[in-house]
Formats: sequence, C-alpha cells, structure tokens
Amino acid sequence: MTVPAPSPADPPYLKDLNAPQREAVLTTEGPVLVLAGAGTGKTAALTARLAHLVATRRAFPSEILCVTFTNKAAREMRERVGKMIGPAVEGMPWLGTFHSVCARMLRRHAELVGLQSNFTILDTDDQLRLMKQIIQAAGLDEKRWTARALAALIDKWKNKGLTPKEIDAGESEAFAHGKGAEIYAQYQARLRDLNACDFGDLLLHMLTLFKTDRAVLEQYQERFRYIMVDEYQDTNTSQYLWLRLLAQTRKNICCVGDDDQSIYSWRGAEVANILRFERDFPGAAIIRLEQNYRSTPHILAAASGVIAQNGGRLGKTLWTEADEGEKLRVIGVWDGPEEARRVGEEIERLERQGTRADQVAILVRASFQTREFEDRFIQIGLPYRIVGGFRFYERAEIRDALAYLRLVNQPSDDLAFERIVNVPKRGLGDKAVEKVHRLARAEGVPLSVAAAHIVETDELTGAARKSLGRFIGDLHRWRDLAKSMGHADLARQILDESGYTAVLQAERTAEASGRLENLQELTRAMEDYETLGAFLEHVSLVMDNDATQDEAKVTIMTIHAAKGLEFDTVFLAGWEDGLFPSQRALDEGGLASLEEERRLAYVAITRARRRCIILHAANRRVYGQWTSSIPSRFIGELPGETIEEETTMSGGASLWRANWSERDDPFANAGRGTGRGPGWQRAASAGGFVREPTRIVEARQSAVSLGNKGRSDMTVGQRVFHQKFGYGQVTAIEGNKLEIDFDQAGQKRVLDSFVNLA
Repeated sequence: MTVPAPSPADPPYLKDLNAPQREAVLTTEGPVLVLAGAGTGKTAALTARLAHLVATRRAFPSEILCVTFTNKAAREMRERVGKMIGPAVEGMPWLGTFHSVCARMLRRHAELVGLQSNFTILDTDDQLRLMKQIIQAAGLDEKRWTARALAALIDKWKNKGLTPKEIDAGESEAFAHGKGAEIYAQYQARLRDLNACDFGDLLLHMLTLFKTDRAVLEQYQERFRYIMVDEYQDTNTSQYLWLRLLAQTRKNICCVGDDDQSIYSWRGAEVANILRFERDFPGAAIIRLEQNYRSTPHILAAASGVIAQNGGRLGKTLWTEADEGEKLRVIGVWDGPEEARRVGEEIERLERQGTRADQVAILVRASFQTREFEDRFIQIGLPYRIVGGFRFYERAEIRDALAYLRLVNQPSDDLAFERIVNVPKRGLGDKAVEKVHRLARAEGVPLSVAAAHIVETDELTGAARKSLGRFIGDLHRWRDLAKSMGHADLARQILDESGYTAVLQAERTAEASGRLENLQELTRAMEDYETLGAFLEHVSLVMDNDATQDEAKVTIMTIHAAKGLEFDTVFLAGWEDGLFPSQRALDEGGLASLEEERRLAYVAITRARRRCIILHAANRRVYGQWTSSIPSRFIGELPGETIEEETTMSGGASLWRANWSERDDPFANAGRGTGRGPGWQRAASAGGFVREPTRIVEARQSAVSLGNKGRSDMTVGQRVFHQKFGYGQVTAIEGNKLEIDFDQAGQKRVLDSFVNLA
C-alpha cells in the first residue's frame, strides 16, 4: 500500500513517527514483518499500530491478538496503548504473553485435553517433585537420571511441539537408555490425574487442539481479525506453529523482531522462524526500522561490522542523526585482575567528569566473571549492583560451598552445618536433623559434635545413621587434609567428594553448567589468599558491604540479561576466544552456535549510547591453571575506522591488525562474502599470538611462567591430557590448534596450551 505523507490532521499516535514506523502502523492488511534494529523505536511503532487498529474501527479490541514474551512488556504495551485510545484498552483480553493467552484459551477447552477448567499450573518446585516421583516409580537411579535433567528434556520437547507419541527413538534415547518417551508419557498422564499442567503444556495443549480439532481452530481464526507478535525472533517451534495456524485464514499477522538479536536458542528460540516469514506468508510486506535513536555512528558501525559476518540474515543498515561521538576503545590487559582494576579506574575517571554510576554497565559473557569486578569495587568503595542474578558470593552454589569450607575451618559453625548437612541429598529427613538439634541443645555442644555423638547410638534409622556417619567422617578427614593441602585444592576435593559437583554435572542443563563455572571461579579466587581463614574473612567483609539503596550504582550483568537495556557507557569484558565466543559454542555448536555468539556481540555493543570499551586479557586462570588467551575473533571483525586500540600489558606489547585467510580458522570467515577478513596479532614479546596470512604462530614469553610449556614439539599420534576432557590422542595439528580424539569425550578441537603431554 502507499503510505500517506504526514499531515496536521494525523492522530497523536502518528505524529512523532518516522516514515518506516508510519508504514508499519498504516500497513494493516496482509502479512507484515517489521525488522526493527536495536534502538529503532519498535515499541512505539507496535503500540501505535495497535491503537490505530482500534481507533479506525478495523477491529474491536477483543478481536486483536497481541502476544509478547514477558509480563513487563505486556504491561508496558497496555499502558502506552491506554494513553493513546483511553478506556478501550480494557477491552483487550488477548493482549498478553504466550503463556497467559494460551492459559485463557485452555480453560475454555480443558475437557478436550482431559483436564477440568479449574486446572492447576505447576510451578518449578512442584514440577520437579512430580518428576522425581515418576523417576522413582520407574526404578531409575535418581543420581544418574535427575529430575532437573528430565525437566529440561521435556521442556525442550514441548518447545518443539512434540507430544509423547511424537518422540522418535533417537530423541527418546536422551533419557534412561531409551525410556525418555515412556517417562514423558507417564509424566503427562500423572498431570492429567492431578488436573494440572506445567507452563509448557499451556501452549502444547492448544497447539495439539488446533491440529486435531478443526472447529476449535476455526473459532479462533474467525475471532482474531489481526494478530501482532513482539520479539518474533525469540519464538520457539511450538509458538511458531501455533501462530501460523491462527493466521492461515485472514493472514493479517504483523511480526516485529530482529534476526540479529536472536540469542536464546538455549531455551528453544529458533532464528529460522523469522528468516522464513516470507516463505510462510508469500507477498508479505517487509518493513525495516533502521534509524537508531540510541547510539552514536561509531557504535552502530562497529556493531554492523561484526554482525555483517553472519550468513543467512535478512539484513539492515542502522543509521543515526546523532553526532559522531567517541570511537570504541579496545584495551588489552595482562590478566583478569588487571581487567577489573582498569575498569574501576576508568569508571572513577568518568565519575570525576560528571558521569553518574547508574549510567555505566559492565557486561560479561558468563556469570562467574562478575567475581573479580565485585572484589575490586568493594576494595575501592565503588557501589555496584548485580542485575538478573545474585551477587557472586550470594549465589546458592557459592553459599553451599562456603558452608562446607566454614564447617571445615570452624567445627562449631552451626549455621554452616544446617545448610549443608543434607546438601546434596543424603537421605536425612527432618526428623533425623531435629534429633541432632535436640541433642545439641541438651548437651550444649555444636551440631557437628552432636551429630558425631548420635551416630554412635540407635536414635536414628540405619540408613540415616550410616549417611550422617559418612558425612561426619568426611568432615574429620577434610580437616586433617587442611593441615597439609592447599585450601583451593581442598575446596575442589570437598566439592567432588561430597557429591556436589556430580549432582550439577548430572543435570546437564545450561543453568547447572553456569553453576559449575561459578564454583570453578570460587576455587580460583581462593588461590589469591594465604589461608582458608583469610579467604573466609574476605568473603565476610564482601558480604557485609551494602551501599545505601538510593545511591547511584554501576550495573554488572550478563549480555543476555542486558537485552532491551541501554547505558551511556558500556564496558564489555573478557572478549577472548574460549570465553566469548564461548568454548562450548566453538566445540559443540558448529557454525550455528558461532553465529548466535556473534549476535550476542551485536547486542552487547548496541547497549551503549555514548561510549563502548572492550577489554581482553592475555592470560586467564582456567581450571586452576594459567593459560594464554587470544583476543576474540569478534574484535578482529570490528571495522578499523571505528576503534582505538591500546594495551596495558607488561612489557609494552603492542596490538595491530593483520589479514589472515580462511585456512587459519574454519570459523573465522563464517558468513563472509569475501575470503579474507581482519584478524588480531600480538607481539611475541607479549607472550601472545601472531596471526599471519597462512598460519597462526604461537609466541611465548619465556621470562614468565604461565603453567604451560610450549608445544612446538607436538606431533600427530601423541598422547596428551586435558584438564576438562581427560586423556586423548592428537589426530591433527593446525598452528596452535589441535584436533584430539579423547578417550571419554570424543573428538574435540582445543588450543595446545590447554594440554599436557601424557
């Protein structure tokens, strides 16, 4: 359609919109895909479109389906539309999240899926409790096949829109040696018996109904004259199929999203959904919102330069009328602690120049990275807040580990004993623990002493007595080890021998993996202190730090948590290969995972309004060992004219660019239109890496021991040991990268500095 030019007679909701935004509002008929780049005002366009449909009487409010991903987004949209059209917004029952809309539908048709309309929606704790009962009833080893692992697997299947009958043998093999589909079916049957469903069921049941009951589908196809979807790039398969079925009759569906900001595949999001919109809806109007109202030209050019390396994207070019602003700064530091020191100094300098702390953010790829910043900021008195999670030492797994260490260090620490006496689960019920408490009060002794006494009696059942006795024996043994073993190594041994590490490993979820990384960072941090007591005292002082609530604070958060937010100044920490992009993405995910990591880099850069500072360290502690790091390949993809480079590394090392070919790194030119692209070099004197056009040459600084020997003598066929993957045999060598066939972990590609000769 031809969009009319702005006119004085335009309604208020159109007056402040640019031309593409107006087009997105006024193109009401047929399928529409609005590609909204970061900071381009997509919420303004979406709410104005919703107001326009009602104000022009194209549909009654109850005839519009508008779905979002969060309750916050739904509330914001309802409030903004209410200001535009007044009380009519109250007649919009179908404006909400996918789950809330589907819950409303499902209560109307519950009997068709074997439920009653007053069904219960289980929370996570109830869901896990039920799954544990199913696992026990099936006679499975709960330690090997955990409730959390089952929950993650079933959630993945539901995100794909798969019922138990649709799980093939390959999918079923993922749990209990082929019993996955059977356990899934038992879980669903139990939910029906309880007249309950979990969050995944809300959408899965309605999708199943739409597929199998034509009358139900046609009822909603007729009801909804217009369908609108926010953040379409984040839809999973089940949501995509549900929307596509609803839109088949009228085809008046408007999806707003950005394929360059699809960063949630780990929770089921499929970037392919937005990429195939034109195939799903032939003749669809594609409208690009490209004028950015947030960032400077340098920031936008840098982000665009990185994301342009991805293939299979719909493409757009962000621009702004803002002043050119500062170039991005890329700072090389020696190690993680220096990174934290440098960021602290930069923030203090900005504050002296008038920048408020709450307009500064530090974005990290993994949550364990926050620890060094927290320690440093407390040391210099810089107030901060953690968004999207707890402060490092407040995280549950960290508090559990600290409780073990406190109890080893101080046997009379009853609070620590209470926290971990049954963590991980040791089969000690509330009655057994209460008996220990009663004895402790009666004898006036610490709980650990009372526990040691009670296991010598018949007060407890045989199983509880045996379990508690083993725990008390472990505590005595660990205290003896503390006299001769380094406290960091002791902590690692405690986490392993207590079963805590094994429980997290058995979960096989992204959350559990992050918790394991946090524990590794904890034990690494302990190495900076002479004694266990000194470290625990440091933690106590850190935990006691509590700035006033109304004080402006620096924000520390993961890049994932920062999506949708913006700050005047953004520090992007830890931009090194293996950390960002993550080693898991490089080892396991192939090109698709690397491209999602690159989209994450794009999101990170575009959070900045005025200035963006990227940091990378030459060395980091990985699994307790110093390793050399190379700058992230994403740094090499930043257009040279958008950045300023500097380094604070010892020895006066310099940074400079070089071109290097696809032969150097099979992922380096992924999605590029050319065969060559910018890479990074570090001088040999810095102990780093020199990338040349046909090879990657590793250069070590001989004067500094990093805990790893040079690998110039590595040969194919050699046996090696890797701290994470164990023993294996080298099958191929490419510069400093090794292909290794590990005995247990299979084929992996790793840096040679991560391995030792076996």
